[in-house]
Amino acid sequence: IQSARRMLKEYNELEFLREQYEQFNESRPGFNDIIGKSDIIQEKKRLAIQASRTDFSVLITGESGTGKEVFARAIHYTGARNHRPFVSVNCAAIPSELLESELFGYEEGAFTGAKKGGRKGKFIQADGGTIFLDEIGDMSLAAQAKVLRVLQEKKLSRVGSDKDIVVDVRVVAATNKNLKEEIAKGTFREDLYHRLSVIVIN
Repeated sequence: IQSARRMLKEYNELEFLREQYEQFNESRPGFNDIIGKSDIIQEKKRLAIQASRTDFSVLITGESGTGKEVFARAIHYTGARNHRPFVSVNCAAIPSELLESELFGYEEGAFTGAKKGGRKGKFIQADGGTIFLDEIGDMSLAAQAKVLRVLQEKKLSRVGSDKDIVVDVRVVAATNKNLKEEIAKGTFREDLYHRLSVIVIN
Protein backbone atom coordinates (compact mmCIF):
# COMPACT_ATOMS: atom_id res chain seq x y z
CA ILE A 1 0.00 0.00 0.00
CA GLN A 2 2.84 2.40 0.90
CA SER A 3 4.60 1.79 -2.43
CA ALA A 4 1.31 2.30 -4.31
CA ARG A 5 0.73 5.60 -2.48
CA ARG A 6 4.28 6.74 -3.22
CA MET A 7 3.92 5.77 -6.89
CA LEU A 8 0.64 7.71 -7.16
CA LYS A 9 2.14 10.78 -5.46
CA GLU A 10 5.22 10.74 -7.72
CA TYR A 11 3.08 10.22 -10.81
CA ASN A 12 0.77 13.14 -9.90
CA GLU A 13 3.82 15.39 -9.35
CA LEU A 14 5.30 14.40 -12.73
CA GLU A 15 1.95 14.98 -14.46
CA PHE A 16 1.66 18.44 -12.90
CA LEU A 17 5.13 19.39 -14.16
CA ARG A 18 4.40 18.00 -17.63
CA GLU A 19 1.12 19.93 -17.87
CA GLN A 20 2.90 23.15 -16.81
CA TYR A 21 5.62 22.55 -19.41
CA GLU A 22 3.04 21.98 -22.16
CA GLN A 23 1.19 25.18 -21.26
CA PHE A 24 4.35 27.24 -21.77
CA ASN A 25 5.59 25.34 -24.82
CA GLU A 26 2.37 24.85 -26.78
CA SER A 27 3.33 24.37 -30.40
CA ARG A 28 0.85 24.36 -33.25
CA PRO A 29 2.34 22.01 -35.84
CA GLY A 30 0.82 21.52 -39.27
CA PHE A 31 1.37 19.24 -42.21
CA ASN A 32 4.23 21.42 -43.48
CA ASP A 33 6.22 20.23 -40.47
CA ILE A 34 6.09 16.63 -41.69
CA ILE A 35 9.35 16.04 -43.53
CA GLY A 36 9.41 13.74 -46.55
CA LYS A 37 8.68 14.00 -50.25
CA SER A 38 8.25 10.36 -51.24
CA ASP A 39 4.99 9.27 -52.89
CA ILE A 40 4.06 7.25 -49.79
CA ILE A 41 4.54 10.20 -47.39
CA GLN A 42 2.59 12.50 -49.71
CA GLU A 43 -0.23 9.95 -49.88
CA LYS A 44 -0.33 9.65 -46.05
CA LYS A 45 -0.36 13.44 -45.73
CA ARG A 46 -3.26 13.70 -48.19
CA LEU A 47 -5.20 11.09 -46.19
CA ALA A 48 -4.44 12.90 -42.92
CA ILE A 49 -5.50 16.27 -44.39
CA GLN A 50 -8.81 14.66 -45.42
CA ALA A 51 -9.14 13.28 -41.87
CA SER A 52 -8.54 16.76 -40.40
CA ARG A 53 -11.59 18.06 -42.29
CA THR A 54 -13.86 15.55 -40.54
CA ASP A 55 -14.68 14.77 -36.91
CA PHE A 56 -14.26 11.00 -37.29
CA SER A 57 -12.04 8.86 -35.08
CA VAL A 58 -8.62 8.15 -36.59
CA LEU A 59 -6.35 5.14 -35.99
CA ILE A 60 -2.67 5.66 -36.83
CA THR A 61 -0.59 2.48 -37.03
CA GLY A 62 3.14 1.99 -37.39
CA GLU A 63 6.33 1.13 -35.61
CA SER A 64 7.61 3.20 -32.68
CA GLY A 65 9.43 6.34 -33.80
CA THR A 66 7.68 6.73 -37.16
CA GLY A 67 5.96 10.01 -36.22
CA LYS A 68 2.45 8.90 -35.27
CA GLU A 69 2.03 11.74 -32.76
CA VAL A 70 3.32 14.28 -35.32
CA PHE A 71 0.48 13.23 -37.64
CA ALA A 72 -2.04 13.31 -34.76
CA ARG A 73 -1.05 16.88 -33.82
CA ALA A 74 -1.19 18.02 -37.45
CA ILE A 75 -4.70 16.54 -37.82
CA HIS A 76 -5.84 18.40 -34.70
CA TYR A 77 -4.24 21.77 -35.45
CA THR A 78 -5.43 21.77 -39.07
CA GLY A 79 -9.01 20.86 -38.11
CA ALA A 80 -12.01 22.74 -36.75
CA ARG A 81 -11.05 21.91 -33.12
CA ASN A 82 -7.65 23.63 -33.36
CA HIS A 83 -8.62 26.34 -30.83
CA ARG A 84 -9.44 23.67 -28.23
CA PRO A 85 -7.02 21.41 -26.29
CA PHE A 86 -4.88 18.64 -27.76
CA VAL A 87 -4.27 16.14 -24.94
CA SER A 88 -1.78 13.30 -25.44
CA VAL A 89 -1.74 10.12 -23.32
CA ASN A 90 0.78 7.30 -23.69
CA CYS A 91 -1.23 4.27 -22.55
CA ALA A 92 1.90 2.09 -22.32
CA ALA A 93 3.75 4.53 -20.03
CA ILE A 94 1.07 4.66 -17.31
CA PRO A 95 0.68 1.68 -14.95
CA SER A 96 -2.57 -0.14 -15.79
CA GLU A 97 -3.93 0.37 -12.26
CA LEU A 98 -3.61 4.18 -12.73
CA LEU A 99 -4.72 4.47 -16.36
CA GLU A 100 -8.49 4.60 -15.74
CA SER A 101 -8.19 7.35 -13.12
CA GLU A 102 -5.79 9.21 -15.40
CA LEU A 103 -8.12 9.07 -18.41
CA PHE A 104 -11.49 9.54 -16.71
CA GLY A 105 -10.54 11.30 -13.48
CA TYR A 106 -11.58 10.43 -9.94
CA GLU A 107 -13.63 11.81 -7.08
CA GLU A 108 -12.04 13.01 -3.87
CA GLY A 109 -11.62 9.99 -1.58
CA ALA A 110 -12.15 7.50 -4.42
CA PHE A 111 -9.09 5.54 -3.24
CA THR A 112 -6.16 5.80 -0.86
CA GLY A 113 -3.85 8.61 -1.97
CA ALA A 114 -6.49 10.33 -4.12
CA LYS A 115 -5.82 14.04 -4.51
CA LYS A 116 -7.96 16.48 -2.48
CA GLY A 117 -10.76 17.71 -4.72
CA GLY A 118 -10.31 14.75 -7.07
CA ARG A 119 -8.91 14.91 -10.61
CA LYS A 120 -10.56 15.91 -13.88
CA GLY A 121 -8.99 13.27 -16.10
CA LYS A 122 -7.63 13.60 -19.63
CA PHE A 123 -10.97 13.18 -21.43
CA ILE A 124 -12.47 16.11 -19.50
CA GLN A 125 -9.31 18.18 -20.09
CA ALA A 126 -9.70 17.49 -23.84
CA ASP A 127 -13.39 18.50 -23.91
CA GLY A 128 -14.12 20.27 -27.20
CA GLY A 129 -10.73 19.22 -28.57
CA THR A 130 -8.79 16.06 -29.37
CA ILE A 131 -7.43 13.28 -27.17
CA PHE A 132 -4.51 11.31 -28.60
CA LEU A 133 -4.37 7.79 -27.15
CA ASP A 134 -0.88 6.56 -28.01
CA GLU A 135 -0.10 2.83 -27.73
CA ILE A 136 -3.81 2.04 -27.29
CA GLY A 137 -3.00 -1.64 -27.89
CA ASP A 138 -1.56 -1.71 -24.34
CA MET A 139 -4.79 -0.50 -22.73
CA SER A 140 -6.62 -2.86 -20.35
CA LEU A 141 -9.99 -4.30 -21.37
CA ALA A 142 -11.70 -2.40 -18.52
CA ALA A 143 -10.34 0.94 -19.77
CA GLN A 144 -11.23 -0.03 -23.37
CA ALA A 145 -14.87 -0.50 -22.31
CA LYS A 146 -14.94 3.03 -20.87
CA VAL A 147 -13.35 4.54 -24.00
CA LEU A 148 -15.98 2.72 -26.10
CA ARG A 149 -18.72 4.30 -23.97
CA VAL A 150 -17.28 7.78 -24.59
CA LEU A 151 -17.26 7.12 -28.34
CA GLN A 152 -20.79 5.69 -28.36
CA GLU A 153 -22.58 7.89 -25.83
CA LYS A 154 -20.23 10.89 -25.34
CA LYS A 155 -20.43 10.20 -21.59
CA LEU A 156 -18.05 9.10 -18.86
CA SER A 157 -18.07 8.67 -15.10
CA ARG A 158 -15.09 9.44 -12.89
CA VAL A 159 -13.60 6.68 -10.70
CA GLY A 160 -15.55 6.61 -7.44
CA SER A 161 -18.61 8.32 -8.95
CA ASP A 162 -21.81 7.08 -10.60
CA LYS A 163 -22.60 10.51 -12.05
CA ASP A 164 -22.37 10.85 -15.84
CA ILE A 165 -20.35 13.68 -17.39
CA VAL A 166 -21.01 14.63 -21.02
CA VAL A 167 -17.87 15.23 -23.12
CA ASP A 168 -17.30 16.23 -26.73
CA VAL A 169 -13.93 14.79 -27.70
CA ARG A 170 -12.41 13.66 -30.96
CA VAL A 171 -10.31 10.51 -30.49
CA VAL A 172 -7.11 9.88 -32.43
CA ALA A 173 -5.47 6.61 -31.43
CA ALA A 174 -2.14 5.06 -32.35
CA THR A 175 -0.52 1.68 -31.95
CA ASN A 176 2.54 -0.28 -33.04
CA LYS A 177 0.59 -3.52 -32.55
CA ASN A 178 -1.55 -5.44 -35.04
CA LEU A 179 -4.95 -4.88 -33.41
CA LYS A 180 -6.63 -7.61 -35.49
CA GLU A 181 -4.17 -10.10 -33.96
CA GLU A 182 -4.89 -8.63 -30.50
CA ILE A 183 -8.64 -9.10 -31.13
CA ALA A 184 -8.03 -12.75 -32.04
CA LYS A 185 -6.06 -13.17 -28.78
CA GLY A 186 -8.88 -11.57 -26.78
CA THR A 187 -6.78 -8.64 -25.56
CA PHE A 188 -8.50 -5.94 -27.64
CA ARG A 189 -12.21 -5.28 -28.12
CA GLU A 190 -13.45 -5.72 -31.67
CA ASP A 191 -16.27 -3.17 -31.19
CA LEU A 192 -13.75 -0.56 -30.01
CA TYR A 193 -11.50 -1.31 -33.00
CA HIS A 194 -14.38 -0.61 -35.39
CA ARG A 195 -15.18 2.66 -33.59
CA LEU A 196 -11.55 3.81 -33.72
CA SER A 197 -10.73 2.74 -37.27
CA VAL A 198 -13.19 4.96 -39.18
CA ILE A 199 -10.07 6.43 -40.84
CA VAL A 200 -6.85 4.40 -40.75
CA ILE A 201 -3.42 5.86 -41.53
CA ASN A 202 -0.68 3.24 -41.65
